[in-house]
Amino acid sequence: MDPIIIGLVTVAVLVAFIIVITALSRYKKCPSDQVMVIYGKVGSNNDGTQRSAKCIHGGASFIWPVFQAYEYLDLTPISISVDLKSALSRQNIRIDVPSRFTVGISTENGIMQNAAERLLGLRMEEIQKLAEDIIFGQLRLIIATMDIEEINTDRDKFLDAVSGNVETELKKIGLRLINVNVTDINDESGYIVALGREAASKAINDAKVSVAQADRAGAIGSANAERDQRVSVSMANSEAVKGENEARVKIAESEAIHREREAEALKRATAAENIQAAKALEESYAAQKAAEIARATLEKASQEADIIVKVQIEKQRLELQAEAEAEQTRRRARGDADAIFMKMQAEANGMREILSKQAEGFARIVESAGGKSDDAIRLLIADKLEDLVKIQVEAIKNIKIDKVTVWDTNSNASGDGKSATAGFLSGLMKSIPPMNEVFNMAGMKLPEYLGTDIPTAPKAD
Repeated sequence: MDPIIIGLVTVAVLVAFIIVITALSRYKKCPSDQVMVIYGKVGSNNDGTQRSAKCIHGGASFIWPVFQAYEYLDLTPISISVDLKSALSRQNIRIDVPSRFTVGISTENGIMQNAAERLLGLRMEEIQKLAEDIIFGQLRLIIATMDIEEINTDRDKFLDAVSGNVETELKKIGLRLINVNVTDINDESGYIVALGREAASKAINDAKVSVAQADRAGAIGSANAERDQRVSVSMANSEAVKGENEARVKIAESEAIHREREAEALKRATAAENIQAAKALEESYAAQKAAEIARATLEKASQEADIIVKVQIEKQRLELQAEAEAEQTRRRARGDADAIFMKMQAEANGMREILSKQAEGFARIVESAGGKSDDAIRLLIADKLEDLVKIQVEAIKNIKIDKVTVWDTNSNASGDGKSATAGFLSGLMKSIPPMNEVFNMAGMKLPEYLGTDIPTAPKAD
């Protein structure tokens, strides 16, 4: 045979063997305690969208090289200790609900897909922390919708509500709730302890009532039995005496002495019987008295227990109400303080904005005046000149002068060439501060276009 053909056949056989080995190595089996997640190009959904992953539990599948990859999700149950503190119930009483939840990755179709999309690649501690956050939130939500009596006494209802709400939320990330175990329930105010004490007190009172009733029934039964016994004995004795009397009547004549002795014996017997009957009545009355005393004591204890429990409950209610009102007052005070702070902050911001705008305006005025502050001040004064004149006019506007009498002889006593009338009006106007003096008091100089200072006359030597 040609060596070339032999070589080609050998190569073909070798390639086929490699392909078979490769195919066998890519055929992966899923263990029973894990979920195999195949991702990559895994096909489309019924609506035509691309599938994100393919989940297999308890089977096997071929993993296409290059196009697909796979990982495993562990189905080992996760135990989570949820030490819930100060959860607010529907009665606004905070309680502690320590519990333990057991969860695991679900193998249901659809939910297993959620696990592949949200938990693949996470460590077991990360999955546990995520589940713990969900359980905390749902547990607080459930407790807020239930009374303490329901949570404490009707555990089945509480556990059903917890299982329903928690499992619904866990399914969204691909987990399922396996078990819930609530160890104990406590509250800060002692309400549950008070309920237990009330139930124990009621049970003790009921037991005491039952014992007292049994004692009374026993005493009454004993007294009735003794009474029946004594009545029967008395009736039997009466019949016997009657027969004896009849016999004695028949033999009275022959047995007179014996009759006398019989009469004496009968007298003693009758006296003894009366004494015994009186004692029986006395003992019966004593038993009835003891039963009535026991019943009165029981009723008194029962009423005292009811009153004390009601007073304690009312005291706790008033304390809780006072705490709630104090908390509202504190919150209202904090709200008022925050409002005052915000108002003052807003006023400060407004004042800062006004001053900033004024500063910008002054800077622009100085810039318009070529950087000369004196010219800028003159511009500001020129702008306010009308207001300054108005203020000077207002100074004498409201002066009330009912009558002014001036005797003018046209003489010039002052030597300045003015008459007395003119001098009076000039003095009146001088009583108003001149504008030049107003500027001087302000540390400024009157602009030249508003006039110059009037020179004073030199003093004569």
